[in-house]
Amino acid sequence: MTSPVTSLPAPGSGSRTRSSEELIRAEAPVLAHNYHPLPVVVARAEGSWVEDVEGRRYLDMLAGYSALNFGHRHPALTEAAHRQLDEVTLTSRAFHHDRLAGFAEGLARLTGLDMVLPMNTGAEAVESAVKVARKWAYEVKGVAPDRATIVVADGNFHGRTTTIVSFSTDESARAGFGPFTPGFRVVPYNDLAALEAAVDETTAAVLIEPIQGEAGVLIPDDGYLTGVRELTRRAGCLFIADEIQSGLGRTGRTLAVDHEAVLPDVLLLGKALGGGIVPVSAVVARREVLGVLRPGEHGSTFGGNPLAAAVGSAVVDLLATGEFQRRAAELGGVLDRELASLVGSGVTAYRSRGLWAGVDVDPAVGTGRQISERLLAEGVLVKDTHGSTIRLAPPLTITEEELLSALAVLRKVLA
Repeated sequence: MTSPVTSLPAPGSGSRTRSSEELIRAEAPVLAHNYHPLPVVVARAEGSWVEDVEGRRYLDMLAGYSALNFGHRHPALTEAAHRQLDEVTLTSRAFHHDRLAGFAEGLARLTGLDMVLPMNTGAEAVESAVKVARKWAYEVKGVAPDRATIVVADGNFHGRTTTIVSFSTDESARAGFGPFTPGFRVVPYNDLAALEAAVDETTAAVLIEPIQGEAGVLIPDDGYLTGVRELTRRAGCLFIADEIQSGLGRTGRTLAVDHEAVLPDVLLLGKALGGGIVPVSAVVARREVLGVLRPGEHGSTFGGNPLAAAVGSAVVDLLATGEFQRRAAELGGVLDRELASLVGSGVTAYRSRGLWAGVDVDPAVGTGRQISERLLAEGVLVKDTHGSTIRLAPPLTITEEELLSALAVLRKVLA
């Protein structure tokens, strides 16, 4: 497939002299092998398209696991970053800076919550929320010291730090990394009865993904999120929604919880919040929750830095128009329709919401990895998960023509 007439940025003065194969081979002895990337070496990118060092072009249907919701190098975001680079990039939180208040105000307004704790990565946001929930449980709810528990769902993916893998059910994330942090209870996802049975007087919070991304874009039954909200309110514990992948326009709404008009006590954001330019994450919560933090109890040298705040503010401004949410909803209908036509033709099942889908490949056709490699050879980038599933998460800036072209290629490789 070919890219639109608009060209990607030209190679700069430091043009690459080594081939993709040479660069991939050079990585092996010097990079830790914590990923198994597809064999493509990206050198340039714009919008929905990337280009490798040999000049081959690919339609990006993964968008950095939703970090690139607005496509590669969105002009409003790169302009905000360039402008801030000429001013100040880092002060640390030892001092105030002129971009932080506007970022926090805008993000609180966008989400309907009160206070913002800026961090860098998604895993940092989750770790921060765990600390805040425990502190809240002791100071506000009155849980006995060191007895607070947090209820989570099986199949979850909240990051890979030691605390987070302590409550993962993915053995590839856990094996060899113990001993694990106590204080978590795991229940089946999308099971309100099991959740209610696990909640007691020690429960500080229920932490879930409104849609489980890494698990294969698993969408709960209608009413599940409403039930979680009602249960946590009734039990006097916090509802923490991890929207690091599902949030910021991906599902056709600003947040995935918006599909049930649910407002959690704590919201975790990341990935797209940095516009694909810098790592930006945030814990956004009710005032009485984040208000338990006092100076010295938590921090981050880079969290909320001026460059991050400038880009994050530009992301908030893009979402405030509602354009990207509408695009994701409209094109999501196209995605759903095309995937439905593939069931029985190389696809056993799929799940989609907005511009996000998990596609289960018929094992007779190939593994998720094999299908991803075949798509790569045809100029489309996706990534597999859990063996037989591929995830589709194109930039929200993708055109209908580009989306249909990618799905036509998927149909071809499945055949």
